Amino acid sequence: MAEVDGSYLIADESFVRRIHEAPQRWVLAASGGGSLAIARLLLTPGASRSVLEAVIPYSETAMIHWLGGRPDRFCAEPTGRAMAMAAYLRAVRLASEDSPGKPLAGVACTASLASDRPKRGPHRIHVAFQTASATASWSVELVKGRRTRLEEEQLAAKLLLNAMAIACELPRRLEAGLKEDEPVVERRATAPPAWQDLLAGKIDAVRHGGTSGPAESRPRVVFPGAFNPIHVGHRRMAELASQKLGGPVEFEISVINVDKPPLDFIEMERRLGQFAPHETVWFTRAATFEEKSARFPGATFVLGADTLQRLADPRYHGRDPAAWRAAMERIAERGCRFLVFGRRIADQFLRLSDLDLQPPLRELCHEVPFEEFHEDVSSTQLRCRNPMA
Repeated sequence: MAEVDGSYLIADESFVRRIHEAPQRWVLAASGGGSLAIARLLLTPGASRSVLEAVIPYSETAMIHWLGGRPDRFCAEPTGRAMAMAAYLRAVRLASEDSPGKPLAGVACTASLASDRPKRGPHRIHVAFQTASATASWSVELVKGRRTRLEEEQLAAKLLLNAMAIACELPRRLEAGLKEDEPVVERRATAPPAWQDLLAGKIDAVRHGGTSGPAESRPRVVFPGAFNPIHVGHRRMAELASQKLGGPVEFEISVINVDKPPLDFIEMERRLGQFAPHETVWFTRAATFEEKSARFPGATFVLGADTLQRLADPRYHGRDPAAWRAAMERIAERGCRFLVFGRRIADQFLRLSDLDLQPPLRELCHEVPFEEFHEDVSSTQLRCRNPMA
């Protein structure tokens, strides 16, 4: 028992007390490592002043429920950030009315550590925090066989507590015990005020780039997408759309996703950085095409046949055909249309003509012929080829 009890003492009480005394109120999430940090926080008097909730989504199913969707990889830096964003949103919901104005934060750890069976992949730790104004992450690959499982777990917990100390702007850090051949990769983004307001829901859109026109002008051609990453297929679609519709294409990325946490500020910086300064990129809170049509009335939306297939499914409207039809009618009333490009799905190249669309959606669509566009590339494939994603 002495060894187990001692494992919790990853930080002296004064260090943890300072976290409790800081104004931030936290939700913590740990998967695969970092749980000792939760134990140390709760064992130190004062935890009720700082900890709103702590969760351990350990199984794949639990993680999918925590994030609202399946990540590309369960132990990866983007997944750590998504966990922290989910924790931050949970803190926003849990914050009590008797402490208005208290800053809220989410912190998370996803790790792949030593186990009772050999692991083919590396031992990794990804820690991240999310606040109303900043996103930060720390990633490290450990040398396999250098430490026991308990020692790796203690290290992960120290990194998690250090992330909290950084978010609280405390001066002290715990010595994690990493070696020179185990460098920590740090990423951080502090959001401009407009991005903070967008995440908080105070505004519904932010425009970047472009060469002319007022910031609130209505674009004629809008290309919505995640662009994670943008690829040659997207570029060709934008080129053809501009030619066919006689106007510049403006890109739109919704920071709100019906299946996942919102984009964090690091992710927003990364995706915006793929575009040239003269290209117009909108960040919006419009997760559905009905919301996009309200934000961009009169626009023609550029999309793939796979996206149109989802749009045509009443399942995404509460499985209610009447609600689906009403949503499509509102899109039509706002003067919006769809320019549809074919997409290869498995062994089939899916085209508009392959879809059994019901009115009024069918009347809103115009197809780009196969002879003009048949690119075979997807962002998902590109992410899966990148082992650092």
